[in-house]
Order: sequence, then structure tokens, then C-alpha cells
Amino acid sequence: MSSVTAPRCLAVVLLAALCVISRAAIAEELAGSGIRKLIGGELVRLNTPLGISLPLRYRNDGVVVGDISGISAARMFAPKEEGRWWVENDALCQQWPTWYKGRQFCFKIRLLGQGKIAWLRDDGASGTARIGE
Repeated sequence: MSSVTAPRCLAVVLLAALCVISRAAIAEELAGSGIRKLIGGELVRLNTPLGISLPLRYRNDGVVVGDISGISAARMFAPKEEGRWWVENDALCQQWPTWYKGRQFCFKIRLLGQGKIAWLRDDGASGTARIGE
């Protein structure tokens, strides 16, 4: 290879690698249909800052069921509650009757692989969760 073509070849390879990396990063954030497909009918174990895994069952009918009756550190909440979930503007939204004082929250979801997701709530809180039993 001549000294002129080697840098060009390297530039093309680097540009192609950058495109692949950029596509992978974009593909990780889920859109509406991807969120519904991933979450609907599943148990999601939300990792909390207290080190507790909060189990939430997202039923296909738009009901989300949280049961923290076995978690003693969560006594400030009702032990079991049914809320609503839906997808809006490529975010998973949910609202509980009494948990979080009935406030609606929406979450951007990024797929981390192997049944794990990262979430970013619309108030800036973030964390991870595990999908499945």
C-alpha cells in the first residue's frame, strides 16, 4: 500500500466503526412498540437506591401491580397496589393511586442486554431493572 492510500483506508475503517458504534448506541434506547413488547406481560424487578428489588408486574391490559408486602423497609407505602401503565412519546408511563402520591412518571428505557434495562425518569432519577421471573 502506498503512503497515500494507507491513511485513506484507515479513515474509511474508522468511519465505518464509528457508524456501527453510533447505530448500536441509538438502537439501545427503546421506542414505543419496543417498550410494549419488552415490558407487557412481564415481571420487572426495579433496583432501588435502598438496595431493594421492587417487583412490578406489567400486565398486557395496562395494569401494573406492585407487591412490596414482603419488604419491611417499604412500610411507608401501601403493601400492594394496582396502577396503570402505558407508552407515550417513546417512554413507559405509570401512575399509582397512592404510591408516589398518585403522581404520573414517565421513563425512557435503554436495553442493556441479558434481561437488563436502564431507566431515566422524567424527574431525573435513574437506575436499572431486571426483566423476567
